[in-house]
Amino acid sequence: MEKHKAGFVNIIGNPNVGKSTLMNAFIGEKLSIITSKAQTTRHRIFGIVNGDDFQVVFSDTPGIIKPAYELQESMMDFVKSAFEDADVLLYMVEIGEKDLKDEAFFNKITNTKIPVLLLLNKIDRSNQEMLEQQMQFWKEKVPNAEVYPISALENFNVGTIFNRILELLPESPPFYPKDQLTDKPERFFVNEAIREKILLNYKKEIPYAVEVDTEEFFEEENIIRIRSIIMVERDTQKGIIIGHKGAALKKVGIQARKDLEKFFGKQIHLELYVKVNKNWRSNANQLKRFGYNKK
Repeated sequence: MEKHKAGFVNIIGNPNVGKSTLMNAFIGEKLSIITSKAQTTRHRIFGIVNGDDFQVVFSDTPGIIKPAYELQESMMDFVKSAFEDADVLLYMVEIGEKDLKDEAFFNKITNTKIPVLLLLNKIDRSNQEMLEQQMQFWKEKVPNAEVYPISALENFNVGTIFNRILELLPESPPFYPKDQLTDKPERFFVNEAIREKILLNYKKEIPYAVEVDTEEFFEEENIIRIRSIIMVERDTQKGIIIGHKGAALKKVGIQARKDLEKFFGKQIHLELYVKVNKNWRSNANQLKRFGYNKK
């Protein structure tokens, strides 16, 4: 009988280097939010890839930052936990990047006993000479890592990385049922789809002051009926989210609904409401409610 391999592969790196794009390339489903704004991923999101003789549990983590408020501290706890259960670490950097936002964290990467694959992403934006210099730089900076050039967006070298991960994984039975794609419930993906559209459509602090809470998710034979609340911190933000005669909110709803119909493969009826929830980002109880604080 074929030996079965399974393990946890955790993706870490600075904000906006392409971690979510890579995870989605591995999985082939749009599980993680991808936008050009930093700090898009707030939770640790598992995505599962199954084969007859393997199961890879990928974990996309928030970008590494120095936390400024309680929500960000909670986000960094998710990153730290990525070290605790990893069988393989994917440390992602992008062309032209030279350092990590957190020096202590960088030392953790260079001293870990876990196999590290350092992925130099966005190479489609560089030339051969720059690429060779960067490859050399990272080989010296993280001597314990295997360095690979990739383009997560163009799917370049993603298959090579995946095969190398399979070689490094330990023999183990699967951790999750083989038909499972993620550890997150459906409502989580509804929240993320709406949050992504808010990130795309609004500027300045608005996206970071927003949390989405799906209060109702009813699945019928041909349609899913969803009711979600968009939380903001101030009345002025509520007005901006809704927009003139509700136009801005309507746009978010239409865009999110299209993505969700693709994701769930069903017609979606989506109702959006906006509520003010003052200073939720600094409120431990609120953060716990939204799944951030594990303490």
